[in-house]
Amino acid sequence: MKRVEIDPTQPDFPEIQKAQMVLKEGGLVVYPTDTLYGLGANIFQEEAVNRVYQAKKRSPKKPLSICISRVQDLQRVAQLDLKSFQLANKLLPGPYTLVVKKNPQIPDSITAGSDKVGIRIPDHPVCRVLSMDFPITTTSANLSGKEAPLEVDELINLFQDQVDLYLDAGDAEPYPSTVIDLTTSPPTILRKGAGMDLLNQLLDDLF
Repeated sequence: MKRVEIDPTQPDFPEIQKAQMVLKEGGLVVYPTDTLYGLGANIFQEEAVNRVYQAKKRSPKKPLSICISRVQDLQRVAQLDLKSFQLANKLLPGPYTLVVKKNPQIPDSITAGSDKVGIRIPDHPVCRVLSMDFPITTTSANLSGKEAPLEVDELINLFQDQVDLYLDAGDAEPYPSTVIDLTTSPPTILRKGAGMDLLNQLLDDLF
């Protein structure tokens, strides 16, 4: 287990690249987002994904969301109609989780067998680098069903050496992402969180 302090506005990218290597090798990383801290694993490494479920004490019947680096990457992991892509392009990067129809390469271990997947592109430079080469899990760093800690000290006490690397960027924002299901028409808001004003405006404009 290792802890690295980083500047959230001007992070040390060599340190972030080291974290990316931890993920490539099947490790788990706690990392900052534009909302709560995330618990990251390479989504294509089943053993690493299982470690996420175990650390969170989360049922494998509950899906995990994934983080990607750029809006352009959406079409590699999801199936979107034109209006949904236009909405995603205006919302992301930002504090939103978009539930979309997944592409076949997304493992069933991520989606709990569903044909849908939740996708995030947080407005945070660390996330963009960590997910540059492959998508990573972006579930909140917490115990399933429990409030998410905002400080890395609390996360270390919670997970101990179940997590290989903690990226400490200071206190997290005390709210989750807003979750929108884009597989319905019009889209359905599944959870209200950050960024509701912009979302409501765009839904009125596009749908």
